[in-house]
Amino acid sequence: MPIKKIPGVVETHLLQGPKAPQGPARLLIELPHGATETTHYTHTLSQLKGPFPEGLADFFHVNTDIGTPELAQALAKALIQRDPSFSVLIVRALIPRTFIDVNRMLGQSKEAYKAGGVTPGVPPYVRDPADLHHLEQLYWAYQEVAMAAFSEVCGGGGQALMLHSYAPRSVDVEVDDQIVQSLRAAYQPDRVPHWPLRPEVDLIGRAPDGSLFADAARTERLRMAFEKIGLLMQVSATYPLHPSTMAYHHAVRYPGQTLCLEIRRDLLADPFDPFVQMNIGGEKVARLAEALADGWS
Repeated sequence: MPIKKIPGVVETHLLQGPKAPQGPARLLIELPHGATETTHYTHTLSQLKGPFPEGLADFFHVNTDIGTPELAQALAKALIQRDPSFSVLIVRALIPRTFIDVNRMLGQSKEAYKAGGVTPGVPPYVRDPADLHHLEQLYWAYQEVAMAAFSEVCGGGGQALMLHSYAPRSVDVEVDDQIVQSLRAAYQPDRVPHWPLRPEVDLIGRAPDGSLFADAARTERLRMAFEKIGLLMQVSATYPLHPSTMAYHHAVRYPGQTLCLEIRRDLLADPFDPFVQMNIGGEKVARLAEALADGWS
């Protein structure tokens, strides 16, 4: 059954090798933070009443997973080139996490999100009841498509890669009405070096209790593939696979069939500039896609 697209909410792409059989794709690549273009932000903003913090687009650019749509396409093509029978389904969210995060379980406490080291499902500056209702409708429309994709691919015996990118450094700021001012201060040139540098690649595969949800053999293959191109892949060094995230619940539902991966954004952007829509380096993407394909195969 074709996985539907919803304009402004989710787009899907099915890439199939020339010898791919009929049936579910072998790999699902989910991009829950795939709203990476300024137009995605302005489109959703135009549907809302607000008010919102001045300059909120700065937070959007800092906090969206730039490079993941390009990397997903490149990875799919690399896998198909290696195996003409391979097929990949890409599901890309178009809803900015600036307003609502489709990789969150809604209704969690502020403390629960903080325990997971993640931003909240709905930021506190979203207050208008009509806005909240509209955003929740968008959220559930996306979840319907995403869950159908997981059911089709993983339920059919395939695998899923939940692909993310994250900022090079862990910048500790509160998501509140002053988020823009806080980020601008945090990214002052004299302050940036003081923030902890994140791993180049982090496989978010361990739950808070230490349980490993990622397939151990594939994890090791990916680690070795990244090592060959001079990158260190760690496992949940930045934060755990936490129950406040949808990634955790997909992993629980399909044990050993999902991986959640974070790529540092400076390895994708050319150059890395946090407050604008960044240019994604083609050579950078190709290098990472080849490593991912080597580790996945």
